Amino acid sequence: MSYLVIQLPARERLRPGATAAARTAGEYAYVTSADGRSVAAHGRCAPALLPKADTVVAVVADTDVGWHRPTLPKAPPSKLRAALVGVLEDALLDEPDAMHFALAPDAAAGQPTWVAVVHKGWLAAHLAALEQAGVVVERVVPSSWPGDEPQGHFWLPAGADADAPPMLTWSDAQGVATLRLAGGLARALQPQWQRESTRWSATPAAAAAAEQWLGQPVRVVSDDERALQAARSLWNLRQFDLAPRHRGTRALRALARQLLGPAWRPVRVGLAALAVVHVVGLNLWAWQQREAIAERRQAMVELLRSTHPQVRSVLDAPLQMQRETALLRASAGRAGDADLEALLGAAAAAWPEDQGPAPSLRYESGRLSFGAAGWSAPHVEAFGQRLRAGGWRVEAADGRVTVSRPADAAGGRS
Repeated sequence: MSYLVIQLPARERLRPGATAAARTAGEYAYVTSADGRSVAAHGRCAPALLPKADTVVAVVADTDVGWHRPTLPKAPPSKLRAALVGVLEDALLDEPDAMHFALAPDAAAGQPTWVAVVHKGWLAAHLAALEQAGVVVERVVPSSWPGDEPQGHFWLPAGADADAPPMLTWSDAQGVATLRLAGGLARALQPQWQRESTRWSATPAAAAAAEQWLGQPVRVVSDDERALQAARSLWNLRQFDLAPRHRGTRALRALARQLLGPAWRPVRVGLAALAVVHVVGLNLWAWQQREAIAERRQAMVELLRSTHPQVRSVLDAPLQMQRETALLRASAGRAGDADLEALLGAAAAAWPEDQGPAPSLRYESGRLSFGAAGWSAPHVEAFGQRLRAGGWRVEAADGRVTVSRPADAAGGRS
């Protein structure tokens, strides 16, 4: 499954009169991956030129996400956002209607939970611009999020000089904070951050300054690698008003991506194995049936040759057996089921008691017909029922009744 991770540019603080949509124009940095862990390709291009992928994830910069930890109100889903506004209203720096809220993956009603807060108009404008270009973002994730494992990442803002002091994003169980190293706050908090369990990382441009500030080496992580790491998180900021609305082909595409995901791999393997076993079983059964049919045909050929040694070329064993048996019967002076004697005997046995002899008879090719102009419909029906019980065929039309032996019955008795 292929992945496309789009790095949303950091939100610029608007000048008076500017609009959020104006900032979405331009290019997006992106990363592609075949497994979601290693970088396959990266670059920057306009939304319409972004590569196609099975899964599309957008990553929000650290400076664009605020973090709060209230007790999640017990409210129905349709009223949960309004309940969150009532809980967080005093802690927000902007109007609640202008903010977008997203709950942590493990949020439970009545329990403390992390809530990510993003500028709603800015994020909605980016999603709309990408969707207009045919890029449907399934998930939006933060670059950093609160977690039990303390982490510190050093990076340089876009457009900053190489010798400019880097920024530090710190995340632990207490939340996420982004500070400038040039200020005194970062230096004051440094002692409590330097723990043995802390994982330090830095972008290539900020690595030297970070090691000098820490006094220890740091792991170098590129922006592309960090974006892939963020895309693997369980967070999804597309909630409430910005939740994706799958309809029609989007719903089918989402279902297909879900079925092709890692969680469904055992099911896919099991279905594939079942299909292979089924195909192999069908082929084995078909082979056995072909062998059984071939054995029966060979048995019929052997029976024909043993019964009628004079037959040298066997083309249709049942038909040839019928013909040879009919010749033997004729040469022995015995009547067959379709001969005149058998037809007369059958007709005489079923003849109506109140009817006289037939005025005329005709025999041809195993069919006996006679005139029955004086017969009523009950006479014809009773005559036919008696003969059909013995395996004969009776037809009545134009004042004549025809008696014959069905082809399969005649062949089986010949």
